[in-house]
Amino acid sequence: MEGLESALRNQPLAASAALFVAGLATSFTPCVYPMIPITAGILGGGGTERRSRGRTLSLTLVYVLGVALVYSSLGLIAGLSGTLFGTVSSSPWALFLMGNLLLVFGLALLDVFTVAAPARVAAWAGRISGNSLAGVFALGATSGLVAAPCGAPAFAAVLTFVSTTGSAALGFLYLFVFSVGLTALLVIVGVSSGGLAALPRSGRWTLAIKRFGGVVLIVMAEYYFVRMGGVL
Repeated sequence: MEGLESALRNQPLAASAALFVAGLATSFTPCVYPMIPITAGILGGGGTERRSRGRTLSLTLVYVLGVALVYSSLGLIAGLSGTLFGTVSSSPWALFLMGNLLLVFGLALLDVFTVAAPARVAAWAGRISGNSLAGVFALGATSGLVAAPCGAPAFAAVLTFVSTTGSAALGFLYLFVFSVGLTALLVIVGVSSGGLAALPRSGRWTLAIKRFGGVVLIVMAEYYFVRMGGVL
């Protein structure tokens, strides 16, 4: 874990690659993965006159941009917020906070409790039209915030780690890359005619990915609690 923190601060290329993979893995969880065909259908004009490949691609990229800008803006804030605690590695309160946040996120992925978006936000997102660039951008921006219960804990855990950088620029970059990984499958489906049919059905394997993610976050939480004991 210490190596991960060091990479976030000093090796942006390696950290970006890791966060892209984390976003891609999150897209395979049972709350996010089944939404990919539905979103692809909306962007492709399902239920109405079919859109051209170019139009579908442009809408898909605008959707991804909506997700990316919302996530990266929160990453920027997380990067700045890290300075509030001073150096995380030497602050027991910062280590205690990070450990508890990761523990909560891990338990959420293990379905000990459910993380749900506010009903009003979800209802508003459901009324957004996918027929215009502005509507698709808004759809992407809101869908990034209502991807619960699997997407939200994973995203929040990434935010927690990004806060250790203390850098607004790195926070913005890392969450942008994470969101690109999260939406990579959607882009593949949008640009390939057979991409949607090639996707395997969701099932136990997506649930296993979610459970594995929960265990990983709990192990990370324990690491921070052990470090907290070492600096008290």
